[in-house]
Amino acid sequence: MKFVLTQPLDEAAMKVLKEAGADVYIANSPDLPSYIDKIQEADALVIRVGQCTAEVIDACPNLKVIGITGVGYDRVDVAHASGKKLPVVFTPGANSLSVAEHTVALMFAAAKNLSESDEELRKGNWKIRDAGKAIELSGKKVGIIGVGAIGAKVAAICKGIGMETAGFSHSKNRAKVEAAGCEYYENMDDLLRDCDFITIHNPLTPETTNMISSRELHLMKKSAILINTSRGPIVNEKDLADALNNDVIAAAGIDVFSEEPAVLDNPVFHCKNTIVTPHLAALTKEAKARMHVNSVKGCLAILNGTEWPDVVDKSVYKK
Repeated sequence: MKFVLTQPLDEAAMKVLKEAGADVYIANSPDLPSYIDKIQEADALVIRVGQCTAEVIDACPNLKVIGITGVGYDRVDVAHASGKKLPVVFTPGANSLSVAEHTVALMFAAAKNLSESDEELRKGNWKIRDAGKAIELSGKKVGIIGVGAIGAKVAAICKGIGMETAGFSHSKNRAKVEAAGCEYYENMDDLLRDCDFITIHNPLTPETTNMISSRELHLMKKSAILINTSRGPIVNEKDLADALNNDVIAAAGIDVFSEEPAVLDNPVFHCKNTIVTPHLAALTKEAKARMHVNSVKGCLAILNGTEWPDVVDKSVYKK
């Protein structure tokens, strides 16, 4: 069986492929059309970077499975793949702890003004300690938008440091939100008004694109801190920069961007009270190994005739 990888995988995943006797081509490129001839010969395509469009799928009728090394599947035209009965393997849960930890790390960093303090101290400005911006997290209320595997882990960590937790679910799944130990909010606007921290854990869909824009930011407390470790286009970056620069909200921690790799003229890079990281919340050594191994195992299982449970659209298994 032949595999095409957009980038090398973790050593543990490469070992799984080797033991399965797979013939592996590593493209080292996000530009799938530039090596379409290799994908056309493949049984499986495993994507870390790049976009698997309808055109790529149509050009590769031999392809039997697509693997994603993560939980977000916006890199693949899943609807088109499903129409071709082409399974798209993803790895829910594999990175949830790492993303949750990074989310809370950004909460701490923003609340304690670590980015500015580090930058100013390196310039010799000891008096930055007198800025008086740092706040405690204990006793504050965090609003979690999207209480899935990641959101639930964020809630658990936050409760452990004495925070109040609240949640909003687009699917209106009250039981799921309350099972995570969160106060259930029927309305997202009310959550935005009430909470000291807002953290986003939604997939990117037409419904969630620009979900947080100027209107929503103006609903938040002036002392509020916004965290986004989900997908960049969920937050309107220009509106966020305007809100930060005009003291509409207090601070933000951002790991994801509308364009990636993020460009230097991104407005988020040019506003105050912001800490940014390069979409690395899921990229701990442990999570990376789990995501890559699970994706490869899922692809191999499907190629061997097994209905792997972690596919984006299970209807592809219906005859």
